[in-house]
Amino acid sequence: MEKETYKIMEYDRIREMLADRASSRIGKEQAKTLEPSSDFDEVAEWLAETTEAVTVIETAMPPFGGVFDIRPLLKKAKMGAVLDLDEIMNTMSTLAAMRSVKRFFRDIELDVPTLKEWARSIEILGQLERLLDNTVDEHGAMREDASVELRRIRRELHAAQAHIKERISSILHNAEYQKFFQDAIVTVRDERYVIPVKQEYRSRFPGIVHDQSATGATLFIEPMAVVELNNDVKQLTLAEQQEIQRILRHLTAEISKQSAILQENCRILGAIDFAFAKAKLAKDMAANRPELSREGRTDLKQARHPFIAKDKVVPIDIRIGEDYRMLLITGPNTGGKTVSMKTLGTMVLLAQSGCYLPTAPDPVIAVYPNIYADIGDEQSIEQSLSTFSAHMTHIVRILQDVEEDDLVLLDELGAGTDPEEGAALAMAILEKLLQLRVTTIATTHYSELKTFAYSREGIENACVEFDVKTLRPTYRLLIGMPGASNAFAISRRLGLSESLILRAQQLVKADHAQFEHVINELENEKMMYEQRNADILERQQRVTELEAKVARTKEELSKKKGELIRKAREQSAAMVRRTRRESEAIIKELKEQFDDQGIKRRQQAIQDARAKLNEAFEKSRPGIMAQKGVGKAVSLKSIKPGDIVYVKKLDQKGTVLEVQGKELTVQIGSLHTKVKASACRFLDHAPKEPKAAAPSASSRRQTNAFMQKTQTIGREIDIRGMMVDEAEVVVGKFLDDAVMAGLSQVLIIHGKGTGALRKGIHEYLRRHRNVESFQFADITEGGTGATVVTLK
Repeated sequence: MEKETYKIMEYDRIREMLADRASSRIGKEQAKTLEPSSDFDEVAEWLAETTEAVTVIETAMPPFGGVFDIRPLLKKAKMGAVLDLDEIMNTMSTLAAMRSVKRFFRDIELDVPTLKEWARSIEILGQLERLLDNTVDEHGAMREDASVELRRIRRELHAAQAHIKERISSILHNAEYQKFFQDAIVTVRDERYVIPVKQEYRSRFPGIVHDQSATGATLFIEPMAVVELNNDVKQLTLAEQQEIQRILRHLTAEISKQSAILQENCRILGAIDFAFAKAKLAKDMAANRPELSREGRTDLKQARHPFIAKDKVVPIDIRIGEDYRMLLITGPNTGGKTVSMKTLGTMVLLAQSGCYLPTAPDPVIAVYPNIYADIGDEQSIEQSLSTFSAHMTHIVRILQDVEEDDLVLLDELGAGTDPEEGAALAMAILEKLLQLRVTTIATTHYSELKTFAYSREGIENACVEFDVKTLRPTYRLLIGMPGASNAFAISRRLGLSESLILRAQQLVKADHAQFEHVINELENEKMMYEQRNADILERQQRVTELEAKVARTKEELSKKKGELIRKAREQSAAMVRRTRRESEAIIKELKEQFDDQGIKRRQQAIQDARAKLNEAFEKSRPGIMAQKGVGKAVSLKSIKPGDIVYVKKLDQKGTVLEVQGKELTVQIGSLHTKVKASACRFLDHAPKEPKAAAPSASSRRQTNAFMQKTQTIGREIDIRGMMVDEAEVVVGKFLDDAVMAGLSQVLIIHGKGTGALRKGIHEYLRRHRNVESFQFADITEGGTGATVVTLK
């Protein structure tokens, strides 16, 4: 890719933006040496890495703290130099960071295969890490127990220093020497312990002078009594330094042995850090992942130049490479033509560097093998070149190197010379690029080029919008129409004489004037169609919302339908199972009652029982499905006392007595109950009847007592342990109350036992006037230990 393009597009600023967001020096170095790729698969791979990093930073950031660029240290160790303690500390910190990053990606539960594979490739050098940790402490100092010899030397050194301090302390406290001392303190000169002595007592205090004060009044003398001890300390200090150097040589050798692994680990850490730098840049720019196009198609909506502040940048829409491969942009100076062109070039460089694009969601961009740009004034005094010559020299180089599918950006093509000749040259150059199938964006002021774009396939006009009323550009890029020359309108607004403007219009060629008129009409039509498209889009959105609502309603109805069918099938299956158990019981009794000589009668009885089973099964089917779709939903606005509703839970019709908020008081038979309006279905309005006289107080008391009684009645009664006579009285009263309460079915629990109570109650039920039928309960309700009674 042409290096001149990097300079024109300010590609170094992209590198700096990435480097600023890298956490380590290795990652920053990778950002600063970044080069866009022209290989489609490589660009796709880079974008996938950025996408994984974007996914991770939404929840957490990898622990990049403590990563140092230890590659120079490894090179130094390879050359035989000894690493110092600071360099050893940097190596330890980087080893710990490698372990932390590897653990982070091992434990993370996100689908980031590339980053996890990189982290798995980091080889943890546990033995080296432990060796360094056991030798150097967290403050970068050599540990006391780094080696046996070092421990011995330091122990002897501490003892010798303590002995010196004791001897000097005894000298300082000696009454004979008290007047000799300037201050009763111990200090150090040339790594030897000394005492400050007054100058006049020098001859009376035996020792070696090591220094004197600035005034000369004080001498720093090493007492003769500690000279040998100081010599011992000096020897031990030298021995300590030699042992530390020996340990450092050993550590350096161990690090050098792992140099290749550490180099590779550093490379992986840098790659991970750089991927997250791209992710941070994407987040800061509110950017989106682009879709790469192999067909050379680019479609960017609301593209924002990354180098312009968010509060000042004007987003633009750019489309090229599908119906046309060349875009010709016209418009006034400072109107945004160059910025529009640079925006596309910068977007291409960002995408081919593996970065997200600051655009609206779902951008599409092509991968171009090469990008060539001729933008700006490159006039050179040294080379004696004019503006036209400088531009043409660069364009000549571009035409020599450009190939199919490359991207070429040309600013003010043909400018700087005679307009007629410049326009002709520009058309010839554009024809050549069109013939080579090169994706091209060019800016111009020439009207001839606007006509040229209309007459050629594969070229599309575009312009930067200009507001004549305010005499300011809007910086919007409008594709599909050329920009009109606004010289007359601008001059009129600035106060130029109308007569001069009219004369200028007369001097303009007729075809040019007609062309300007056509452009103005196109602009007006475009504004009208934009308004219509906005209305259509709004309607489409409403239609989409309605379609979604209908789909949701349909899905809900389908679920309800399936649920009703499922419940109906379950109830039907339960009825069939109960009926079969009853028939089997009847068959068993028949088998017990008939002997072998009554075979025909027994078979007939069995057939009758099975017929009864089938009849019960057929009756159960319509009864279960009958409730499906009963009535309509209750409207709280229109429901009134006296209206007829269907109570779903009780499977009964009732009359509304009172409406209280979202609850209804409903009378079912002689039962009053409160239910939610949503649990009812509306059947019919209240019948119009003549008003009846108000009930008396005694009547109301009787009614209230009756209602209290019916509201407390349950669906089942337990008579286990009673005698048959006692049970008949209790069951009779229970059945009467159940009828008054409007219940259609009740459950009598009599237990199994000897069967006497069951038989007695069954005999009583056969005679009871309110009993329509009875049968054994389902296995879930007690089986043969309970009886379900259906009331009339």
